[in-house]
Amino acid sequence: MDEERDGSRPQTVLLALLGAYVLGRDVRVATAGVLELLRRAEVSEQAARSTLSRMARRGLLERTRRGREVYLGLTPLAERVLTDGGERMWHTGPVNDGWDGTWTLLSYSLPDSWTRQRHALRARLVWAGFGSLRGGLWLAAGPVDVAAVVDGLEAAAHLSVFTATALPPTDVDALVRDAWDLTVPAGDYERFVRRWSDPVRAPADPLARQVLLEADWLRAIRHDPRLPVGHLPASWPAPAAHALFLRRHGEVAPEAARVAAEILRSVPAGVS
Repeated sequence: MDEERDGSRPQTVLLALLGAYVLGRDVRVATAGVLELLRRAEVSEQAARSTLSRMARRGLLERTRRGREVYLGLTPLAERVLTDGGERMWHTGPVNDGWDGTWTLLSYSLPDSWTRQRHALRARLVWAGFGSLRGGLWLAAGPVDVAAVVDGLEAAAHLSVFTATALPPTDVDALVRDAWDLTVPAGDYERFVRRWSDPVRAPADPLARQVLLEADWLRAIRHDPRLPVGHLPASWPAPAAHALFLRRHGEVAPEAARVAAEILRSVPAGVS
């Protein structure tokens, strides 16, 4: 999920589409329908085809030809990515109001030459809500299943993980300010509210509107560490943004599903 920060980027939009209409349905969808959806979302055909190729190379899409039509299916990696994103979108919520007072403390030390592995690890940690205290020492509020977060990474063997509590004279508010730059997620939520408060600014096509809405929401929550409410600014914009997302989604989802049924031709995933 650590892709471009613009929620309308082709890959973010495509991931939102696949999460909404392919994940969990055991189907493959025709490429032509996917390209049509991306066109309605104002993604050029060149950018759309380039995105499909890139996602296939990255192991996120499987392509199957039936006659003259090519169908797209999800790989196990894509299913894990989309399931994780869906959990954050629909179940976890953007506000941590049930914090038990504990922290997950993680440290690592990687070889200097492991630039790619270090970037991949940090992207996973940020998505899981970790903030950097210093060097290779990271912190997240509450329990985190770190084994699941780093599954498949080479760096996983170089981690040490602990459950911790803050003791006096620790200033937890200062610790939070040092470990997380909250202006980033706050800005993402504020941009989401500005864009979606006025429905006239959204695409007229309901399917494109739904997919762009979900893509923008994934962008908004991507860098939110879900800190305890007691350690957040009083004017934290996440609750209002979340309420707006749910309202706009409820307004568009039924009509979007009707359009999806018209343009997204599908076959069972096991058919070749």
